[in-house]
Amino acid sequence: MEQTQAIDALAALAQSTRLEIFRLLVRIGPDGLNAGEIAERLGVGASTLSHHLATLDRARLLRSWRVQRQIFYATDYGGTRRLLSFLMEDCCQGRPELCGDGLGTLACVTKQKEPTDEAPAPACGC
Repeated sequence: MEQTQAIDALAALAQSTRLEIFRLLVRIGPDGLNAGEIAERLGVGASTLSHHLATLDRARLLRSWRVQRQIFYATDYGGTRRLLSFLMEDCCQGRPELCGDGLGTLACVTKQKEPTDEAPAPACGC
């Protein structure tokens, strides 16, 4: 991940509603929620929600897909891992295992290839 992409992702999360959306979708998992359910759970209006979802999507922190007339959203775990890896890649002078709490495992994904249609990223590294 380049520094400008990390800045975009961090800026997207630096707003309370977007952070709530992101954390909700992390808890929900890879199946995600439709936009209406996100709005209902967080008490956010549809137009406001749409703006926030678009911002998170552009920052590569969410992924979306359509099922008939509904749009579903879920955490983009690959993008999220790339952000966390970027933040932690120089942890403990190149010895990320010293960071503890599972942060050392983030360094392992720093060098992973970008997902493709043939080899998508795993849904969650948890």
